[in-house]
Amino acid sequence: MYLLTILLFNFLGVWGADFSEAQQIAKQNHKLILLNFSGSDWCGPCIKLKKDVFESAEFQSFAESNLVLLRADFPRLKKNQLAKDQQSKNDLLAEKYNSSGKFPLTVLLNEQGKVLKEWDGYQPSISKFIFEIKQFRL
Repeated sequence: MYLLTILLFNFLGVWGADFSEAQQIAKQNHKLILLNFSGSDWCGPCIKLKKDVFESAEFQSFAESNLVLLRADFPRLKKNQLAKDQQSKNDLLAEKYNSSGKFPLTVLLNEQGKVLKEWDGYQPSISKFIFEIKQFRL
């Protein structure tokens, strides 16, 4: 299972949901962690950011070789509720990295979990977003 997780994080541009795994993969591969706080079924800017930026070919191409992607989702609709253990993990991430409860909030972290930069809200320019991340490359 762990090998599959590494493959998904590293090669498929998949957003993970476990900080410990993301941190371990980041350390092994000398990558930065991009943590996105999202309200996937109620936050308009979150939905737009995911669709316009995170799902773009330009961002995915960059992320594959530079980032470990991690999403802490906070859906509101009953049908989209997360498992209790995942909700607890997301709550802990929010306590540490998003105590003001902003959505969307995207946080760039180093391998140790130190905050390097934060983006509050929707990021309209993919190239500017990538440029700002590149300033912190390992």
